[in-house]
Amino acid sequence: MLDLHAIQKSFDDTAVLRSISLSVAAGEIVALLGPSGCGKTTLLRIIAGLETADSGEVLLEGADVTAVPVHRRGFGMVFQDYALFPHKNVGENVVFGLRMQQWLPEKVNGRAAQVLALVGLAGFAERAIHELSGGEQQRVALARALAPAPRLLLLDEPLGALDRALRERLMLDLRAILKQAGGVVGRPEGITAVYVTHDQAEAFAIADRVVIMNAGRIEQVGRPTELYRRPATPFVARFLGMDNILPAAPLSADPPLAQTALGPLVYTPAAAGGPPAHLLIRPEAARLLNPGEEGENVVNGRIQDRSFRGRYQIVTVLVGEDGEGGETAVSLKLEFDSDEHLPAVGQPVRLSLSPQAIYRLE
Repeated sequence: MLDLHAIQKSFDDTAVLRSISLSVAAGEIVALLGPSGCGKTTLLRIIAGLETADSGEVLLEGADVTAVPVHRRGFGMVFQDYALFPHKNVGENVVFGLRMQQWLPEKVNGRAAQVLALVGLAGFAERAIHELSGGEQQRVALARALAPAPRLLLLDEPLGALDRALRERLMLDLRAILKQAGGVVGRPEGITAVYVTHDQAEAFAIADRVVIMNAGRIEQVGRPTELYRRPATPFVARFLGMDNILPAAPLSADPPLAQTALGPLVYTPAAAGGPPAHLLIRPEAARLLNPGEEGENVVNGRIQDRSFRGRYQIVTVLVGEDGEGGETAVSLKLEFDSDEHLPAVGQPVRLSLSPQAIYRLE
C-alpha cells in the first residue's frame, strides 16, 4: 500500500530524517515510536504531504505521490488536538469531509450514522462539541477521518491530550475500531494506518508492527512481541525499559560465551550477525539459588533496593566492588514474582542468570 524510499529531510542544516525506507501493507496498522525529536512526526507530515522531503519518494499503491498536494492524496488525518469545528454539532463535523467530496445528500447521513456507531457514539449526531468529554471528542475526530473511506489514515499522537486512565481504555477501543472500520466504510482490505506516538504501551496495544526511531533513523521494525522479546540494539532495549546492558568481548562461539563485567556469561546468539559488542540481561533472567545449589551464569551480589509492583517486584542487585565478587560494580534491575521470598535490602544474594534471557545486541 505505502512505500517510502530513502526519505531525507533537514531543517537549518540539521538532519531530521536520514534515508528512511519503509513499507506498509494494505490493512496494516504501523506505529512510529520514539522519543521527542526522533523525526517520527516529520515523517508522518511528509507522508501526508504537509512537508516536502529533501530527497526520496513516497509511493502509494505503486504510484509516486511525492509531488501530489495534500488535498489530492485521499488520506484521513487525526491529530492530538482533535481540530473539530466548535460551531458545528457532532453530525456536521463528521459529514464535513463527505460534503467537500460532493457525496450525494441522501448518502451523507447514513454514512455519518455508520461511523458514529463504529466509534461508540451512536445517537450523538445532534450533540454540541462542547458537551463532549475529551475521549468523545477524539472519537468524533476519528469518525470524521474514517467517513470518506480514506486510502490511508494518519494519526499523530491522537491520545496524547487524554489522561492516563482514559488513554488506557481508548487505546484498546481504537485498535478494534480500526480493524472493524474497513468493512463499515467499504475498504475490504481493512484500514491502512500510520500511527505516531512516544508511548510504548500505546504502540504495542494498537499496532500490527512498530517502527522504533532514533535520531532520524530506524533502529528496529517488528511486531510488538518480537521487539519486546528481542530488542536489536542498546537504544531499543533502553527505550523499552531494559537497562541491564553490558559491554561484552567474545570468548567462544560454541557454547556462545562472552566476557563481561559480571565475568564470563553464556548467552543466546542472534540468528544472524557476528560476536556481541553488548549483552542484554532481561529483567526476568535471574533465579535465586539456595546455599550449595549449582546454576548457569552464577553471580553474587547484594540487594540494594526492592520495589513492589503488584504481581511482581523489581529488585536492584549490586554486583562488584560494593557487592559480592567481581571487579567492577554493576547494578542489575531484575524482576521476581511478588511471592518470591528474597533476602532483605543490604543482604547478600546468589543468583543464576538464564542464558535464554541473555541476548546479543548490535
